[in-house]
Order: sequence, then C-alpha cells, then structure tokens
Amino acid sequence: MTPLKTIAPIAIVAAMIGPIQNVAGWAIAGALWPGYDPLTLTISDLASPESPVRWLMTAFFILGSTLTLIAAVFARTLALPGRIVLLIVALCSYGLTIFPTQLNGVSNTHRIFAIAFFAASASWQLFAVRFRTDAPWVLRPWAILAASVLQATFAITFLVIWANPSSANIGLWERLVSFEQALYLSAVVLVCARIQRRQATGTVTESAPVSG
Repeated sequence: MTPLKTIAPIAIVAAMIGPIQNVAGWAIAGALWPGYDPLTLTISDLASPESPVRWLMTAFFILGSTLTLIAAVFARTLALPGRIVLLIVALCSYGLTIFPTQLNGVSNTHRIFAIAFFAASASWQLFAVRFRTDAPWVLRPWAILAASVLQATFAITFLVIWANPSSANIGLWERLVSFEQALYLSAVVLVCARIQRRQATGTVTESAPVSG
C-alpha cells in the first residue's frame, strides 16, 4: 500500500493562522467603524463600497482565501476530491471579495458566491474522507460523519436566518459559522500533521487519537 502523502509545512502554518485571522479581520475592522453593530450587520458589510474600513476587511478576506487555497494544495493527506472542494471554497471567497455587496442593496453575484462558499465550506470533509486503516482518525468515516452533522447544522441555521430580512442576529450567526468552519479545517490539518509527526518518530503506530 502506498503511504499517504503528508501535510506540507506551509499548510501547517496556514492552519495556525486561519482561525486567528478569521476573528481578527472582522473584530479589528468592526472596531474601527463607529456605530457598526456586529450582531445585526454582516462581515460582508465591512467590505462594502460604502464602508470606511472596506480595504482593511478586503485584505483580510484575501488573506483568508489564500490560506484556504494553501490548504487545498498542500494538505496532501486529504483525499483529492476534498482538496478540490477546498479549492472551490477559496475561489468563491475570492469571488465574494471581488464582488462586494452594498449596504443598502443586494448583489446577486456576491450572494451566489457567498452561498456557494458556505455550502462548500460545510461539506468539503465529505470528499476528503479516507477509508484506509492507516489514515489519521480525523479523516476516518465516523469522524467525518460527526463533523458533517455539526457543519450542516451551523450552515443551515445561518442560511435560514440570512434568508429572513427581519433577522436581528444575522451578524452573530455569520461570525459563529465562519469561525467554526475555519477552526474545523485548521483542526483537521493540525491533527493530521501531529499524527504523522508521531508516526515518523515512532511515538505512535496507529491512527487513533493520541492523548498528551
């Protein structure tokens, strides 16, 4: 059996930065916009043409998109179909950044990219699953299934709230879903890298979770 490819160091670095930049982007940009309400306004509003912090939030969007792109290319332990879906996630993220939505209006192009982004972000792990006995436990079917249930719950809840014009907490839910998705991807990459490092040094011989 051909050994699984390992996680490249650059993917590990991207995984460490991912969740941090996810929160830092909207937190810093929101703090610099007087009167901005993170509970009722979306993250995309921070990058709208009317936003005083448009370019700052846009820069964070581009950074996040690039980190996902790095994972798609260099998180080589993931099954190829899963990495392709992550590539789609990155491209959709670039797309919603290039086509921002206005504060008082709707951009259908932005909305299409955003919906595709959240849908792909919530489902990529289904395509990254590994059925091999030597695969890291986080990529095995039972772990992927459990994660997918959680991902779907968050994503569907957010999309329902987003579709309701009278929702008063859309900003809160978008932040929860966005952070959860970034954190999960980073966790998968880092767990795979940790297990592979231990296997390489002879510390662990199985792909089950390791304590300590």
